[in-house]
Amino acid sequence: MKNIALSQTHEALGAKIVPFAGYNMPVQYAGVNAEHLTVRQGVGVFDVSHMGEFFLKGENALALIQKVTSNDASKLVDGKVQYTCLPNYDGGIVDDLLVYKIADNNYMLVVNASNIEKDWDWISKHNDLKVEMTNASDKLSLLAVQGPKATQALQSLTDVNLSEMGYYTFKTDTFAGIKDVIISATGYTGSGGFEIYFKNEDAQEIWEAIFKAGADFDIKPIGLAARDTLRLEMGFCLYGNDINDTTSPIEAGLGWITKFTKDFINAEALKAQKDNGVSKKLIAFSMIDRGIPRHDYAIVDADGNNIGVVTSGTMSPSLKLGIGMGYVSANYAKMGSEIYIAVRNKNLKAQVVKLPFYKG
Repeated sequence: MKNIALSQTHEALGAKIVPFAGYNMPVQYAGVNAEHLTVRQGVGVFDVSHMGEFFLKGENALALIQKVTSNDASKLVDGKVQYTCLPNYDGGIVDDLLVYKIADNNYMLVVNASNIEKDWDWISKHNDLKVEMTNASDKLSLLAVQGPKATQALQSLTDVNLSEMGYYTFKTDTFAGIKDVIISATGYTGSGGFEIYFKNEDAQEIWEAIFKAGADFDIKPIGLAARDTLRLEMGFCLYGNDINDTTSPIEAGLGWITKFTKDFINAEALKAQKDNGVSKKLIAFSMIDRGIPRHDYAIVDADGNNIGVVTSGTMSPSLKLGIGMGYVSANYAKMGSEIYIAVRNKNLKAQVVKLPFYKG
């Protein structure tokens, strides 16, 4: 297992450390529910330095990105971020990722920790355009400062006007006295905030500066377990659960990041899915009967016939309700459809609902 730059800091704070995607990561501090509500109501800091960062440079950088990703990166302007995915040749997804346009011919891709090597190999394999590629994953740290008080908590650390930054935009500027820090108005929680990218050697200084600046706002460290409950309340897909090598972006409800105005890997097959429909769809559901849905629980109909599988599930800390996502036969995917979750030999009633679960 690899350690992140701030591993000792998290241990000193009493974090529960677990192996995750090849790294020793802080999964919780005070407890999942308390941490979850800190982010929904105030401000919390996640160390997500396990994420991967690739830099693509050269006159064909955009062409390579257009070939390997499903979204249309030609729409990006400097300082803008785009959510997208890497389709494979079998109708599935290699990974979902963010594309940052730093400047013309200069991009950063942010990929999932568990897929760093896989994504690097996949993009490299398709790089017949002489694009200069750099894998900076082991050299960069990433802190996600999330919650409604994030802007106020961080503003004293930078001259960038954080309140004027639009969602999915970024700036490279001085932060906490450190030059060339990427300040990104992105996150995986649905409660607003920023993701801060910087060199590993600046990690301790930046961590301490954030907690000093955020002290008046009761800023707290938050573990990955609460990150999972927060993202699920928003219906954000988690790679390995809700999307993987066998699920297509069309089945996963990611048609909005699948643009057929350009050519990309497996575009023809995905276009056929969009035009002709799919046999299974990713749905969101909330429990009617009391119970907690979990990953891999069976989804059945009123007669107990198997119609799908739960991909993500939890007891929502905000809503005090069992919520989940899963794939079902397309005819059960309509809003309001009644389905049942097989929980410990009982079929508990649930209903297909519209995302997000948490409306804020």
